[in-house]
Amino acid sequence: MTAELPDIADLIDGQWGTPAVDLGVALEDPATGKPAARAVATATERVERAIAVADTAAGRITPDMLDAIATGLDKRLPWIAELDTRATGVPIAQTSLLGAIVSGSFRLAAEQLRTGALRQDREGVEVHRLPLGPALCLVPWNAPAPMAAHKVANALAAGCPVILKVSELAPYSSMALAEAIAEHVPAGMFQLVQGGAEVGAQLVAAPEIKAVSFTGGLGGGRSVATASAGLFRPCQLELGGNNPLVVLPDADLDTAARMAAELLTTLNGQWCRALGRLILPADRAEELVDAIGRRLAGLRVGDPLDPLTEFGPLLHSKHVQTVRHSFVDREVRTFGAVPEAGNFLAPALLDGDLPDEVFGPVAGVLTYHRVEEAVALANAVPYGLEGYVCGADEQHALGIARQIRAGEVKVNGSSIMSLHLMTPRPAWGLSGLGEEGTAETLRFFTGARVVGVEGRFALHTS
Repeated sequence: MTAELPDIADLIDGQWGTPAVDLGVALEDPATGKPAARAVATATERVERAIAVADTAAGRITPDMLDAIATGLDKRLPWIAELDTRATGVPIAQTSLLGAIVSGSFRLAAEQLRTGALRQDREGVEVHRLPLGPALCLVPWNAPAPMAAHKVANALAAGCPVILKVSELAPYSSMALAEAIAEHVPAGMFQLVQGGAEVGAQLVAAPEIKAVSFTGGLGGGRSVATASAGLFRPCQLELGGNNPLVVLPDADLDTAARMAAELLTTLNGQWCRALGRLILPADRAEELVDAIGRRLAGLRVGDPLDPLTEFGPLLHSKHVQTVRHSFVDREVRTFGAVPEAGNFLAPALLDGDLPDEVFGPVAGVLTYHRVEEAVALANAVPYGLEGYVCGADEQHALGIARQIRAGEVKVNGSSIMSLHLMTPRPAWGLSGLGEEGTAETLRFFTGARVVGVEGRFALHTS
């Protein structure tokens, strides 16, 4: 550790404050399970102040400002990565890699502005993309800094005053992010509040908020959608998934084992695109599970601040209990040894389907005899965030991938990153509403104004 954890703070109308509402939850050091701080919230009256300030905020956000924020974040990236590791238990090798998203989001937003993302003229008719108004960015605990940076950078680039609320369980890196932003944007154009569901509900209920980008659980997403429906307010909702990996009969054993192990343990299994349902050919299931188990057992487990650690502890002891609950009345195979102290949980494969997202290093195993059955199994749950296909015949695997009902389907790959920097990341079914992505998130925070001379343009037909 390089320093003590920072005191939890909020930033409202350019002024730092100390949230004093105790939420009754002890934040833990995931590596030891011992209390590290108290979860706190911004007081109701300060949240109201943040809303009022955002409603009247004015200021032009330029590409140079966004680039300056990115530069300010670059020097903070090692500290941000450490803070996210100490909050979530995700190995620092992974949080450091994800740091590229933190500063990169602001550089990408600046580049979009420079290349005319807010003007989309059509045959002489002016199409202006204008800010919708005050924007609310609600961020979960599993990768707080990268997700906050992505949402905030695009909302600012759209010209929206932004209120950021991160999870009360992982508040630390938000202050470092806020410091870098506040150095370069007008006061009121960016504010940070702290808290849990009650603060989120207060913000979402405010009619002054004109757009909400939310990443989190299904229950929270439904609350955001319900509160926004009467206001006809746009919502961007990414609510998790129960993602299938279809291993085809011709799949390379090592490739399949690598994909499954990585999808099960990236972010210690605490990510929305993790493996939830492992779909294997029946006549190869035993050898595939054995190969996956060897991969998992070979991971270096331990202190998440050790750069060599590959698999670390879960966020909180209560989350460990929640994940363990999925084991009830199930045949379970666990792999590898984990420390007795701390919030560690060995990766596990369960016999049979998991109907819902577990959000931990756990997946259900299903088998099939015909590929058509595998596709049906992949599409058998109401989620549709991510899918994976592993097969030696790439064209055949692509054909199977096209049949899977998910916003993004990767063939022979298991990276946490998107297939391409500029492609959308849609959410289908219970996985959410709308599309995230480099261009899509910027566009989400805008509305169109079309300007032209009446009668000058006509529809031409042959």
